This record gives sequence, C-alpha cells and structure tokens, in this order.
Amino acid sequence: MADSLTITILEGDQTGQELLEQALRVLDPDVLGLDLTLERFDLSLDARRATDNEIVHEAARALRRSGLGVKAATITPESKDDVGSPNRILREEVDGKVIIRTGRRIPGVAPFGGVVHPISVVRMAVEDAYGALESREGAAGAPDEIAFRTERITRSTCRAVAEYAFRTAALNGGCVYGGPKWTVSPVYEGMLKEELDAAAAAHPDVDYQPVLIDATYAGLISGAPDVPLVIPALNRDGDCLSDLVLPMFGSIAGAESVLLSFDDDFRTRVAMAEAPHGTAPALQGKDIANPMAMLLACGAVLQYAAERHGAAAERAARAIHDAVLGAAADGVQTPDLGGHSSTTEFTDDVVRRVRASLAA
Repeated sequence: MADSLTITILEGDQTGQELLEQALRVLDPDVLGLDLTLERFDLSLDARRATDNEIVHEAARALRRSGLGVKAATITPESKDDVGSPNRILREEVDGKVIIRTGRRIPGVAPFGGVVHPISVVRMAVEDAYGALESREGAAGAPDEIAFRTERITRSTCRAVAEYAFRTAALNGGCVYGGPKWTVSPVYEGMLKEELDAAAAAHPDVDYQPVLIDATYAGLISGAPDVPLVIPALNRDGDCLSDLVLPMFGSIAGAESVLLSFDDDFRTRVAMAEAPHGTAPALQGKDIANPMAMLLACGAVLQYAAERHGAAAERAARAIHDAVLGAAADGVQTPDLGGHSSTTEFTDDVVRRVRASLAA
C-alpha cells in the first residue's frame, strides 16, 4: 500500500450526483490498491439551503486540509436572495487561481474539423465578470434605465494563469496561443497580457503566439497552429472557450475540469477535479449520461496526489485515464457519442479495465 491519502468528495445535484456515485467506484481502495479515504460532504441544493451554506464552508476547510477533491455538478439557483453558487465559495476559500480544461481526442469519435492535438484552456478561477459588483439606476423598464458592472482582476491571478499556461505548454510541447482583448482594454485586460509577456520571457523555449480573444475563436475553427495549444484566458472568456473547445472533440462530457491553488513557487496546494458540464436534469434517472468526465476527474486528482504520495497514485491515475479512453476505443460509448452503452455499463467496463491494469 502507498502512504494514506484523503480525497474530499463534494456531492451535488441531479444527474451530477448520479455520475459522481458511478465515478467513485474507481476510487475504491480495493480497485486501486491504495490506502485511500473518501471524506464526503453533501453540497446538494437542499443541504446548502438547510445550512445557509455552512456545509460549503465546512467542505472548503476539509479541501484545504486534504489538498485533493472531486466534486459533482451542483445547482446554482437563479434568485439573488438564494444560496448562490457553491463553486464561488469553494474557489475563494481555497484560494483557487486557475481552472484547466483540456479537450483531447476520444478514440472512435471524429473531432470537429479534424482537430488532432489537445487544446487546454487555462482560465482564471476567480475575479473578472464573476463576482463583479452590479447595480442599476433609473426607473425599472424605462428607456433610460442604466445597468452598471464593476469588475476586477488582480495581478497575482493574472500571474498564476500566465505561469501555469507556460508550464503546461512546456510539458506537452505545445504553444501558448490566444489572450485577452488587450487592444481595447489595455489597463484591465492588458494586465493579463503583461503577465503573459513576462512569462514568455521567463520561458523562452515555449512557443508564444499572442492573439486577441476574437481572433482566438476564429483560429480554433480555421487556422490555429497545428500543435498542442494552451489558451490563457480571463474568467468568463475561459468559461466560454471551454464550452467551444470540449465539444470540438465530441462531447463536453469527454474531459475533466481541475481547479488549482498554488503556493508562492506555483507548486500545487489544492487540486479539485470535476466534470465541466452541469446537472443535466433531463437525464436524471435514465442511466444514459456520459460518465467520462467524472471518471477522468478521479484520475486527474490522483495524478496531482502523486506529487505527494508517489508512484502508486500516479500508476492508479494512469490506469483510470487509459481505461476510460480504452473503453471508448473499443466501442463502449454512451448515446451522446453515438453508442448504446448505459452509464453503468460504461463504468463497469472502466472498473474492470482498471483492476486488470493494476493487477498486471
């Protein structure tokens, strides 16, 4: 057995919770051969309302202690007087700086436009349009009613996005491509551009092609460099980019999303992995939703665990990753990818493959 490790499990809502329960089957200590503890917190909408979000704060404290988390999709209610987004609370309380989502080829699934290489979106996890101060002036509904929004970003967050983008590109032999609209917003969005330029100077061996955000979208469709891409982005730009990039590879459910917090030397302090999609209420109870993203999230968090817990965690992470993609390659696919496998059948196959890989 490897050294004991704890993973904080953040439960959610609707299909998000169903997919989490399926994915946690690969984190069974008997499957992985790891001394592993899952510490669970109920972040369903009912639990958040019942505790006035105290359960989210409790989960955040646990996540800071463990440094590792897997989260299900949760409902964010629309009313401003309700409990709001648990994601915002978690990101702020663990000092999350970066969210990385990587679209990659799914074996047996034709990508859009023949894209071959992985595309990683490295976005701000906090600040920018999310959490901005908003207000209105004037009579409601009147033609001269005015809406205001005051956004903010900090240099520390810009620096984390830039540095992590270049480190990611250095690891995968890729190109740091894209950026904000710094020509229109040289003070606000220009801060991220300044940090990207500084990171480029610190990483001269990494290809750097700064492109305005609108041109980045165009390039993804018709002209980006034919290499692995790493796209640094503001918070909302990155959210929108992710929703374009992941479906280019077949499904938004085909890749994990990881929230990262760093120490002063940009070593990972907290890694919380989840699926990038929502709670999918229309699929609840039907056993047809694609569990790939949640399964890959489990593998991703073990990959970060390997930094502290060694080769056994890294081997388990690789086994999960290879099992998910291997199942897809062999035609075990859910309906969103054109297959006929249920959620349970896909997960059964992945668990079987992980057991066989780690027993070899």
